Amino acid sequence: MSKRHEARVDDVSLSGCFVNTYGPIAVGEQVELQILRRSGEWLSLNGYVANIQHGVGFGLAFTELSAETRRALEELIATGG
Repeated sequence: MSKRHEARVDDVSLSGCFVNTYGPIAVGEQVELQILRRSGEWLSLNGYVANIQHGVGFGLAFTELSAETRRALEELIATGG
């Protein structure tokens, strides 16, 4: 995904999530995912495409979570936003 695409994110965990999008992608591709939180702040997560469901989206496995990003992700999971 060399360009920006809007997507919906489901099944978020500390290890990854599912990204619902129609943008073209390849297994193993590195992705920077930015989630707009209810607070108006962006949460930036890096990972790689673990699997693809064509026409639906892809599974993203997170990599390199800093302590700060991990805390923000835990809060996102706990509050749903």
